[in-house]
Amino acid sequence: MADTMTAQETQATGQYSDPNVTPPLGQAIPLGLQHVLAMFASNVTPSIIVAGAAGLAFGGAEQVYLIQMAMLFAGIATLFQTVGIGPIGARLPIMQGTSFAFVGVLAGVAATQGLSVALTACIIGGVIHFALGSVIGKLRWLFPPLVTGLVILAIGLYLIPVAIKYAAGGAAQFQMEAESFGSLKHWTVALTVIIVALVLKFFTKGTLSSAAILMGLIAGYVVAYLSGMVNLDPVKNASWVTGIKPLPYGFEFSLGAVIAVTLVSIVSAIETVGDASATAKAGAGRDATDEEIQGATYADGLGTAIAGVFGGLPNTSFSQNVGIVGMTGVMSRHVVTIGGIILILCGLMPKVGAMIASMPLPVLGGGVIVMFGMVASAGLNVLSEVELNRRNMVIIAVSLAVGLGLNLVPTAVQYLPGVVKTLMTSAVAPTALCAIVLNLILPQED
Repeated sequence: MADTMTAQETQATGQYSDPNVTPPLGQAIPLGLQHVLAMFASNVTPSIIVAGAAGLAFGGAEQVYLIQMAMLFAGIATLFQTVGIGPIGARLPIMQGTSFAFVGVLAGVAATQGLSVALTACIIGGVIHFALGSVIGKLRWLFPPLVTGLVILAIGLYLIPVAIKYAAGGAAQFQMEAESFGSLKHWTVALTVIIVALVLKFFTKGTLSSAAILMGLIAGYVVAYLSGMVNLDPVKNASWVTGIKPLPYGFEFSLGAVIAVTLVSIVSAIETVGDASATAKAGAGRDATDEEIQGATYADGLGTAIAGVFGGLPNTSFSQNVGIVGMTGVMSRHVVTIGGIILILCGLMPKVGAMIASMPLPVLGGGVIVMFGMVASAGLNVLSEVELNRRNMVIIAVSLAVGLGLNLVPTAVQYLPGVVKTLMTSAVAPTALCAIVLNLILPQED
């Protein structure tokens, strides 16, 4: 990591190390598109998963709408970061997108209580997330690498079974019982996505490497189309432009859902602090200022709250785009602004959402096997900073066992009140709570 940072700091001495300097449009537009390609698949996937958990028809109008909102409000939240409004926004090249961290909690809430409860929790969680901006520096001590690494690892491990189900051809129980579930046809498509993504990621450079997963999804989509697995009728019937609807599923409050989303919001805020710091280091060879960190957190929360009002899921800063800043040495926030505008345009075009929604489950499954595995790997990477003595290994063991165990066997807490049961079976919340409490009360080892 030290060697990487040295290289990044060397790059940062270039002419575009100032966030306020814009390259010529001939360079800026392709660079902005590269930022979009690097995060596009990860941005829309959470909405597809939560829509499936809520029982929305695969490829239906409601699912298409949620995908549109994912693109639209990722773009709007990106503008909050790069352009800013008063104290809101880091004014750094930070790309926002739909957060995987919330998928486990929101999928569970959507499946048991409906999208109205899930999206209401997003709105309230976003407001609380926004408020964290004023105190985020004072809370960081509660979330050392031991805690944040465990939470990220738990998110990845929780989501991996979903990826396997999708790759095999189904998500819901009735789909898994179908004769075609797990067929060679489905796995051929999923493996095409994985192989193409890995080849492009590690054997090419530049835009192809950055957009490896998106290219893999396109390759898998082509194979699925040739196999007769793609229905393009919804794409033909979709309009080119549409409006947005406030509170499309109503407003329904659930304390358990709000608490669960808020807990994840705190972790997401800490991640954003890390991304803001990494962006400043990668692009300008300096530390992020307190104002930039506060502004990044404000933008996170505001983007999440506004997205929830219109049917979008929570937003967060995307770490893969930090890598693009380090790779290109272009710190210009206006380049990422162009990326945000591209996302907004895509979000206002239902045909784009319908095309994504027409993607067969095995295609998506191949992509999320890589993406969810990378989430778990990111957690392990954070934990690599932690000394694995007996104390810390016990915290890791107990936190993961409780968090993932209760999620796998939810009937173990079936007699708990509804709010508590929602929290205890969400995987992420119990893992985070156990890790925080144990880290505070267990004595340090010499």
